[in-house]
Amino acid sequence: MQNKGVIVFLTVIVTALCLYYLSFTLVSNGVQQKATEYATDAAGNVDFAKKRAYLDSVWREPVYNFLGADFTYQEIKETELGLGLDLQGGMHVTLEVSPVEIVKGIAGNPKDEAFNKSVDEAREAAKTSDTKFVDLFYTAWQRNNPGKNLSTIFATAANRGRISLESSDSEILEIIDTEVENAIERSFNILRTRIDRFGTSQPNIQRIAGSGRIQIELPGADNQERVRNLLQGVAKLQFWEVLELNEYGGAIEAINTTWVADQKGGSSTAEADTTATDSLTSEDSLRNALEKQLEAIDPLKQSNDVSPLIALMKANYGLVYDVKDTVAINRIIKNERYKSFLPRDLKLLWGVKPTVAEDGSEVLELYAIKTTRGSDQAPLEGDVVTDARQTLDQTSRPAVSMQMNAEGARKWRNLTAENTGRRIAVVLDDYVYTAPVVNGEIPNGQSEISGNFTLLEAQDLANILKSGSLPAPTQIVEESIIGPTLGKEAQAQGIFSMIAGLALTMLFMIAYYAKGGLVAVVALIFNIFFILGILAQLGTALTLPGIAGIVLTMGMSIDANVLIFERIREELKNGIGLLAAINTGYSKAFSAIIDGNVTTFLVGAILFALGQGPVKGFAIVLMIGIACSFFSAVFITRVIIYWMTMKKGDKSTINFSTPLTGKLLEGLNIDFLGKRKVAYLISTSIILVGLAIGAVNGLKFGVDFTGGRSYIVAFNEAVVPSDLKVGLDNEFEGSVEVKTYGSNNTLKVTTSYLINEDDDASNKAVEAKVKEGIATVTGFTFVENPEQVGAGQFSITGSSKVGATVADDIKASSAEAMIAALVGIFLYILLRFRNWRFSLASIIALIHDTLFVIAAFAIGNLLGANFEIDQVFIAAVLTVIGYSINDTVIVFDRIRENIENRGTHKLVKVFNDAINQTLSRTLITSFTTLIVVIVLLFFGGEVLRGFSFALFVGITVGTYSSIYIATPIVVDLMKNELENAGTPAPKDTKKVA
Repeated sequence: MQNKGVIVFLTVIVTALCLYYLSFTLVSNGVQQKATEYATDAAGNVDFAKKRAYLDSVWREPVYNFLGADFTYQEIKETELGLGLDLQGGMHVTLEVSPVEIVKGIAGNPKDEAFNKSVDEAREAAKTSDTKFVDLFYTAWQRNNPGKNLSTIFATAANRGRISLESSDSEILEIIDTEVENAIERSFNILRTRIDRFGTSQPNIQRIAGSGRIQIELPGADNQERVRNLLQGVAKLQFWEVLELNEYGGAIEAINTTWVADQKGGSSTAEADTTATDSLTSEDSLRNALEKQLEAIDPLKQSNDVSPLIALMKANYGLVYDVKDTVAINRIIKNERYKSFLPRDLKLLWGVKPTVAEDGSEVLELYAIKTTRGSDQAPLEGDVVTDARQTLDQTSRPAVSMQMNAEGARKWRNLTAENTGRRIAVVLDDYVYTAPVVNGEIPNGQSEISGNFTLLEAQDLANILKSGSLPAPTQIVEESIIGPTLGKEAQAQGIFSMIAGLALTMLFMIAYYAKGGLVAVVALIFNIFFILGILAQLGTALTLPGIAGIVLTMGMSIDANVLIFERIREELKNGIGLLAAINTGYSKAFSAIIDGNVTTFLVGAILFALGQGPVKGFAIVLMIGIACSFFSAVFITRVIIYWMTMKKGDKSTINFSTPLTGKLLEGLNIDFLGKRKVAYLISTSIILVGLAIGAVNGLKFGVDFTGGRSYIVAFNEAVVPSDLKVGLDNEFEGSVEVKTYGSNNTLKVTTSYLINEDDDASNKAVEAKVKEGIATVTGFTFVENPEQVGAGQFSITGSSKVGATVADDIKASSAEAMIAALVGIFLYILLRFRNWRFSLASIIALIHDTLFVIAAFAIGNLLGANFEIDQVFIAAVLTVIGYSINDTVIVFDRIRENIENRGTHKLVKVFNDAINQTLSRTLITSFTTLIVVIVLLFFGGEVLRGFSFALFVGITVGTYSSIYIATPIVVDLMKNELENAGTPAPKDTKKVA
């Protein structure tokens, strides 16, 4: 075997990397376990606040040493294989930056009736339109103000220099678009800073391309109200005077003295009080005092006895610290005992992001801000800033130009005059973004902030300064809350599904292919290990759909080995020696394996590009799984089989069948094509019946397609969904649906009530109505903690909200994904087979499979199954498309091979032979895939039940359509060629009817 050394080398390297990255997950789990033990009382109750405090305390502490390299807990969390929201609980939120207020703000909030009417009409139109708000506004403006230019509204004093009465509408619209984009980017940066300090593991924030929306995931977040307030709170921009070290050094030394005494078990409060009253007159005196204090302490105990404030001040001669020590410093400065030494007109604020020191460490500055006896009123607030933009200073380095209004200019003049030669801090949300030195009095409110900025840093600072000038409120337009109880249940279901699917697949492969099956099992284990390791390397969280992707990959990854082994068995039956059969089997199967993997990977890429949330997570795992399964099934198995045959050659004991399976499905000669018209009739009838049922009863669309709010409600006893629906209909004006969710004591309540209202008041009103309605109908009492639900009680374990516009976007992106998948597959098949008939037949078969799955959902709902069509359903259908085309390509690939060697046979026999020759592979692959899908269907939980059912139907129908739909359609499209192809056939050869 050629290149076996390269394959072994790559396998060793990838394995080592996966072990390295997965080791972080093991360490993280160990720290989590210690935190749980620390926070658990004698009765077994876990104090989550205490647990979080423990984790915060070790956040920047080294917890793992790998070959001499220390890793903090923060670094561990950034590298571990984390769990998604659905496996540990938390919040998923989509926020939308409101362009309405931005447009009003640029115009100076005029009272012009026509302007405000245009804004209101555009706001209403945006609820049902994909067009940008600015374009909708301009359309309404032209309708309400024919012939009137936008400059009559937007040429204000605040916009002087960029908008004048001579500005064209297109120029003004471009400025507005830029401001809206800047506002979105500004909100994104502010939110990113906020959630980075929220205290959850692996928070995720990303912008949704092409929209003003921002998606945020907060795993483990257990205080929803705090999250909502944090994400929707107005940015608070302030300008503060910065105190220098010699102005508060005595207070810091007093804290240090007291801290050291406390660590030694003594008390030096009186001494500290005396020290605190002594004002240090210079930085040198402070340094000398600190040096003497350090010398008086036993050097061997310095790390334990020296306050971080002392040690780091001594090292840096200022309040600049290694980020690893910030947690310890925070504990000191927030402690009431030590905080009492600080002057009342001083507060300490951290810089927003670290900088890299000369020794390579990351350091943060702790700024001493001058206040007025603890008042939170800054000398200057951010609302006076009218404009800020990135510019270049006199040396052509990036800088920021800032303009203030008249009131701001007056205050800024006084503030800069009083602080010439000193620093003024620009503070947003209590974090210092920059603190430039004032060169002199600034009389006109026009300032330039220069320094050692990069271009991107200058752009970010300009955006930050504008956070107070243009209001850009954010609204939660989509929200999903998953309680920890649901998360634990999903974990158990997902892990069980993965283990059960793996075990059943392994047993079948060994039972059917003997030692060859054992080799495939080894490759399968490598495959799963690689998937988990690569997910950890990429920092991707493992979700329940992701576990479904792994389970599905188990079944699909066997396909390559089935193709290879079936080819080897064919060659062995033809009398070829073992070694030659193995080489030929791998060689002939390679083309089909490539085609099958590329088409499925293509679907995964489309899912990733156009999908959102769980669909994107599933797509990532699917694509990684396909790549890993190709490497393990084709190359790793080849190396293992080479080693097993290396010494004994053709006399090797390796085999690819058992006495029971050796002749199974051998010598088949079924006339599939002769039954194609019957197949067409059966398929058409079932699809039409299913679609008719769907048209009459209505297909059940999930919240993410219709918009609305849903709540998972847990009871202590069984509750009849129909009874609860009747009672809730009165509360929600008939717009409510209730169904069983996994068990008869858990229900899912969905309502479109107040669907177009995204404010907090509406969210609370709907939730209150749900609670009141359930209490009224059942007589039960609501409790907050789902784990404490007793007799006569209920609790909400999870909820989700999708706004109407978001639902429209999800439907649109789902349609785009379907179309893109079909077009991509059509082009790929055309490229590979160079015949449009194969491409067209493939697409018709895929449309057939899709319609069949939809029809099955409609029939299932008629029978009481309650399947919903949602994003996960779309992922399932696209997966079915990928699987079905994989199956079809295998048959087509054999047809292409047989055509080249057809001899005197007409093409219709070539087609039939190809189906018969690949039937064993088709049935075995479908069976192994269905094994794991059935496991998902029964044990994957309610979240994946519809997904699993769609896959079950789709894989079954996809197998059927490859034989009875795709191939026969090619036959019908090539009818004339089939009639006239080849030399005269034997008399008993049937013509195409």
